[in-house]
Amino acid sequence: MKATGFISLWTLVSLPCGPLANPAEREDVVKHAIKLHRGKGAVITQRKQWVLESCRKLSGLLRQKNVVLNKLKNAIRAVEKDAGLSDEEKLFQVHTFEIFQKELNESENSVFQAIHGLQRALQGDYKDVVNMKESSRQRLEALREAAIKEEMEYVELLAAEKHQVEALKNMQHQNKSLSMLDEILEDVRKAADRLEEEIEEHAFDDNKSIRGVNFEAVLRVEEDEANSKRNASKREVEDDLGLSMLIDSQNNQYILTKPRDSTIPRADHHFIKDIVTIGMLSLPCGWLCTTIGLPTMFGYIICGVLLGPSGLNSIKSIVQVETLGEFGVFFTLFLVGLEFSPERLRKVWKISLQGPCYMTVLMIAFGLLWGHLLQIRPTQSVFISTCLSLSSTPLVSRFLAGSVRGDKEGDIDYSSVLLGMLVMQDVQLGLFIAVMPTLIQAGVSTYSSIFKEILRILILIGQILFSLAAVFLLCLVIKTYLIGPYYRKLHTESKGNKEILILGITAFTFLMLTITELLDVSMELGCFLAGALISSQGHMVTEEIMCCIEPIRDFLAIIFFASIGLHVFPTFVIYELTVLLFLTLSVVIMKFVLAVLVLSLILPKTSQYIKWIVSAGLAQVSEFSFVLGSRARRAGIISREVYLLILSVTTLSLLLAPALWRAAIMKCVPRPERRSST
Repeated sequence: MKATGFISLWTLVSLPCGPLANPAEREDVVKHAIKLHRGKGAVITQRKQWVLESCRKLSGLLRQKNVVLNKLKNAIRAVEKDAGLSDEEKLFQVHTFEIFQKELNESENSVFQAIHGLQRALQGDYKDVVNMKESSRQRLEALREAAIKEEMEYVELLAAEKHQVEALKNMQHQNKSLSMLDEILEDVRKAADRLEEEIEEHAFDDNKSIRGVNFEAVLRVEEDEANSKRNASKREVEDDLGLSMLIDSQNNQYILTKPRDSTIPRADHHFIKDIVTIGMLSLPCGWLCTTIGLPTMFGYIICGVLLGPSGLNSIKSIVQVETLGEFGVFFTLFLVGLEFSPERLRKVWKISLQGPCYMTVLMIAFGLLWGHLLQIRPTQSVFISTCLSLSSTPLVSRFLAGSVRGDKEGDIDYSSVLLGMLVMQDVQLGLFIAVMPTLIQAGVSTYSSIFKEILRILILIGQILFSLAAVFLLCLVIKTYLIGPYYRKLHTESKGNKEILILGITAFTFLMLTITELLDVSMELGCFLAGALISSQGHMVTEEIMCCIEPIRDFLAIIFFASIGLHVFPTFVIYELTVLLFLTLSVVIMKFVLAVLVLSLILPKTSQYIKWIVSAGLAQVSEFSFVLGSRARRAGIISREVYLLILSVTTLSLLLAPALWRAAIMKCVPRPERRSST
């Protein structure tokens, strides 16, 4: 009887609300329904009569639904037995009947879902936020499932309409004779239909039942146009092409990556406009920095700031711009490796290996000490210290472009030491990215499992060291047996045509990148090793390849530094300028002092003078701290505030780097060499 009361309650609320246009009248009806449900406001006979009448109406609707379903089944059997209908016409009619059956069943399910939802709401406590949250979640899930079913029904209706058109065309073709051209076009049409069916992927149906897949509500936003008529004319085309932007409830924006119909070419116009805008604005920004004596890379960063979220907010495809910018890092490190021959690497390999390791250990030790004093979690302290211990390889490689390689015979070249240490830091970056999942788990582990976590970290470090050994063994094999014949073949095929040479070098770089990625080592290391292997073929080879690759590197580097500017927030820096300047100067001074101390211990006495230049090159913070910081924030290792502090300190340290570098060059490099180094 209680369930019957809820059915009648829902019926009373739902049936009269159609003719009642006044909201006050609807509210009175709802209040009266609740009083009837609680046994108030009506005598027993009136309440029984109301329940019986409501149940009678609902039962009548359910009986009518069953009658209609039986008629639909009979109609389907009749259509299937009708010999006068073509197969297409039969398929269309049967499909239409089945869709109508689904609609009736879904309508009935919606009725009872609404009744159960009302029952759960009436039985709950309006002061219990957890209960209301659970009820809201269940309603949201029901709405999502209903939306998915409605979407599938709409797709089925489109398919049924397509079958109807096919049936009409077949009937018309049977009633008239076709010309030769019409027959050819009809065959082409059928072949095109088969092609679409073959290449179409049912990604939605295949993935909706996979564990971990969630249904979410999204907004579909058309591209804003000043001319509304143009926007209206484009909407029909964009509805078919799927070029609109989707926005979910978390304000994440999505664009089309793979269309349903792959036969139609498409282009992401947002991405094209973003690249064009960055290219145009980078020129005046770069000129401005050149005029005032700053490296052009800061002009590109300013370009990103002006176009990013903290400026005009005109960049729509931020992820795509950052992805393209990563290729700037790849080609920059390739050219660094091209200038950094294996012979020079062997000369400074001990310093390159020991220096970054000692500096990282010291930075982590200082980080844990300060973290203990400031009551910061050890996991967070280790992460922040490791981020700040890294230095920017692309920035320093720009500083070293065109610098003289030696001062006196027998001396160690400061550029070799600096690049060697930066490459080792890139290896440490790959190691740290690999260790990060274990670091996340260690942050939530109990003391009883701390030894297991330490063991897991040691095993992971062993795997990385094994991967590094495998990479260098592979490089030795490539240098000995493969790289020479490969380049000679490229050089022979590319006479009079540089396409083959550029494509061959790029393919080799991407091959090394893929190998290091598969071995869980930094992709950047693979690019560096590709350049180092090619440089082993001689100075003439290096010069030829550098002339071909440098223009590509320069353009992609502009995109990379502009993408860094997208994550620079001047308003936050202005609000916290005092704190940020103090933190930045503290980090830069600490890194400089630690580098000087470490290099004083490991450099030969005859090369002690280069420790100031190398320390100045290592004193800034790597732009890869943006990547590490974003991952750590998503994983919960650091908070939003710490993430913004890391971004701001990194940016300010990069801005201070040219001044510190020039001061070191002025102090330690003789005048003839100083001119080429700056």
